[in-house]
Amino acid sequence: MNLSAFRVASIAVVSILAMLLVAWQFGFLSPNKNSFGVPGNAKIGGTFNLLDHNGNFRTNSDFRGRFMLIYFGYSYCPDVCPTALQIMSTALQFLGKQAKSVQPIFITIDPKRDTPNHLKDYVKNFYPGIIALTGTQDLIKDVAKKYRIYFSQATQDKTKSNSDNYLLDHSSIVFLMGKDGKYITHFNHQTNAEVMAKIISKQLK
Repeated sequence: MNLSAFRVASIAVVSILAMLLVAWQFGFLSPNKNSFGVPGNAKIGGTFNLLDHNGNFRTNSDFRGRFMLIYFGYSYCPDVCPTALQIMSTALQFLGKQAKSVQPIFITIDPKRDTPNHLKDYVKNFYPGIIALTGTQDLIKDVAKKYRIYFSQATQDKTKSNSDNYLLDHSSIVFLMGKDGKYITHFNHQTNAEVMAKIISKQLK
């Protein structure tokens, strides 16, 4: 095998492994297969006990009886996070009165900078009633693991560990959880607000 063919084969293997990792992460390899915007039974979600942007501790049990629309990100994110939160906000606006059954939640992956006071100002930019949650680094890691969210300091910023000027790499997924707190479906960053609203609306009926 010549060098060029070896490189092509190596790239193909890496690509396949990456796709398998994503498939495993969201339960696509289990008998109960599910895809973006399609209901399923993946083992995603669980308990949490975090501090909201008003300084109150909130648990997953507080939202029983309502659907949860959850996004993990951070306020200093330059583009992906505000875009995702705006899509969530617009989708809820499309739902009109139905939106009363849905609680939008933003869980930070950057508790060092995303304090309750800071998040209180940040969420004013999005849908009224959205709740931002933060906590200790260990608590954030725990809930992120339960939702299979990946996050890490960006490679180019790892030398800035003592600085407050850094970026984070992370999964960009919006989760729809049922009134019982169980996973229903999820949306990726390519899902537009109208499609998201239509899929959520079907679950509210």
